[in-house]
Amino acid sequence: MRVLIADDDATLRYGLSVQLQKWGYEPVVCEDGDAARTVLLGELPPRLAILDWSMPGVDGIALCREIRATPSLASIYVVLLTARDRLDEIVAGLEQGADEYIVKPFEWDVLRARLQSGVRIAQLQQSLAQRVEELQTALATVKQLSGLLPICAYCKRIRRDDNYWQQLETYIAEHSEADFSHGVCPPCLEKAKKEFGL
Repeated sequence: MRVLIADDDATLRYGLSVQLQKWGYEPVVCEDGDAARTVLLGELPPRLAILDWSMPGVDGIALCREIRATPSLASIYVVLLTARDRLDEIVAGLEQGADEYIVKPFEWDVLRARLQSGVRIAQLQQSLAQRVEELQTALATVKQLSGLLPICAYCKRIRRDDNYWQQLETYIAEHSEADFSHGVCPPCLEKAKKEFGL
C-alpha cells in the first residue's frame, strides 16, 4: 500500500522511507506541504499519510482539514507525526482530522502498529465503498421490468408467480418506479357512450 510521507526533515524522511519499505509499504516522499497537496490531489492518492505539523507551504493541520473536507480524500488514514506534545496541541490535531497523533521522538514499533491499524481501516472503507456502489447499481436495475409477462388477452390482468391475477397498472407499479394517472382514451370514450346510450 502506498503511504504519503510529508516532512521537512530530510533525515527523518529518509528514515521513514527506508523503514516503510522494510514493512512492505510503498512510500511517496514529499519535503513540504505543497508537494504533499499535489500528490493528494493527483490521480490515485495514497490511502495512508504521515504528516508533520510544521513544514513549509501548507502545514500538516491545514492538510488534515483539506483531506477531511474533500470527499474523494476523506477516507485517507492520517498520522500526524510531530514534535508538538502539549495536550491542547494533541487535541487540536485530532479535532482537525488526524486519525493518529504520534509525538517525536517516537518508537518505530508504535508507528508500525499504528500504520497496520490504518491499513485495516483503509481496506474496510474501500470495501464498504465498493459494496455501496454495487448496491446502488443493483437498486437501479431491480425496479426494471424484464422477461415475459403472462397477460390475459381479454381483461389485461397479469398473472403473478403465485397464480394470482392483478390489474396491469398494479403489477407495473409494484415492479417498477412507474406511477399512473388514469384517463379515458377517445376510442374507449366513444365505446362507453354507445354502451350507456349517452
